[in-house]
Amino acid sequence: MHLLVIGYVWPEPNSSAAGSRMMQLLNTFRSADWQITFASPAQQTEHMSNLDELGITSDHIALNDASFDQYIATLAPDAVIYDRFMMEEQFGWRVEKFCPTALRILNTEDLHSLREARHQALKQKREFQLEDLYSDLGIREIAAIHRCDLTLMISEFEKDLLVNEFHVPESHVFHLPFMLEKSTEYGVIPTFEERQHFITIGNFRHAPNWDAVLYLKQTVWPKIRKKLPKSELHIYGAYPPPKATQLHNEKEGFLIKGWAKDAQEVMKSARICLAPIRFGAGIKGKLVEAMQMGTPSITTSVGAEAMYGHLPWNGVITDDIEEFVDAAVSLYQDQSSWQLMQQNGFCILNTLYDKAVWEPRLLTRIDLQLTLKDSLRRNHFLGKMLRHHSLKSTQYMSQWIALKNQNEENK
Repeated sequence: MHLLVIGYVWPEPNSSAAGSRMMQLLNTFRSADWQITFASPAQQTEHMSNLDELGITSDHIALNDASFDQYIATLAPDAVIYDRFMMEEQFGWRVEKFCPTALRILNTEDLHSLREARHQALKQKREFQLEDLYSDLGIREIAAIHRCDLTLMISEFEKDLLVNEFHVPESHVFHLPFMLEKSTEYGVIPTFEERQHFITIGNFRHAPNWDAVLYLKQTVWPKIRKKLPKSELHIYGAYPPPKATQLHNEKEGFLIKGWAKDAQEVMKSARICLAPIRFGAGIKGKLVEAMQMGTPSITTSVGAEAMYGHLPWNGVITDDIEEFVDAAVSLYQDQSSWQLMQQNGFCILNTLYDKAVWEPRLLTRIDLQLTLKDSLRRNHFLGKMLRHHSLKSTQYMSQWIALKNQNEENK
């Protein structure tokens, strides 16, 4: 099995949940002895994983450039994974034209249009409505999903949204959460007495994370600090901009720590994880890491969405600021409740995210899609229609940009 992954960015598992998710996928496919090529138009970064160590070939590809046509034709993979819908928009028509037999898989990370729609609703100080998804971004993203043979959805809530609201066939979508070790695999973790302070963590380039940091600074943390004057909030995250580092204030106990080389190490030294996420989508890597490290978390309904099934949360879920503050202060001081919440987190991990369960399910599903590929494409008329119209417009736009770039080079 030869797989080509077209990455929006190079995977950085210590910088973002998306990076962790991508590495889980790559490790799963390597464990099945697949031949993998990871190609991206993005610049390589200092925090990216060393794919060579995993036996994965890395290639740089160009946007709006006919060089990809010969590249994909020569590579001739059995399957292509687009990492986020923008990569499907950019390269999908080329894959279909020059490698038509390849299975086309979309890895969404999260539903971008849902995250953006919730962001706009928050800016307008109103409740999110399903109609908010009918935006230009939503139309583009859902069209890309319909054009693919299989879409991997990390959130079951979002998978159901695709099927029920946007008529994506069940045969073309697969719910795949994080694939993680059992909680017993994480070794000895510090006790309640050995931990101190609060933590929040997340890539600063991700808008929901930056909003949460501002919300903590301006509204939440002053209330907690008033009740726990000796406590500190440690804020970790990759790529902190100057506007973030300027929030650092030792007198207030509000400490911008920046990138964490080992996110699990800093998570397990904290007593409570704070995640007042006011908009977003997918499932949250910081909250999964908190569970892995035995750190209870206080979050919102959006933060915990689709993450715990019918099981009790490993902390408190509330959208009310006063309840959020009271829960953080109470759990920080109550050892017995803290230990109960810690066990809740381990139960969620072992029940819902066991990689020993999900890895074979994923491989089996991809084998099935390969077997049924032709009939799935034939029976999904909406997908065929969107490929015909949307890919033509995308193709012509891309070819126009390529010609424009060529003319500028020849000047």
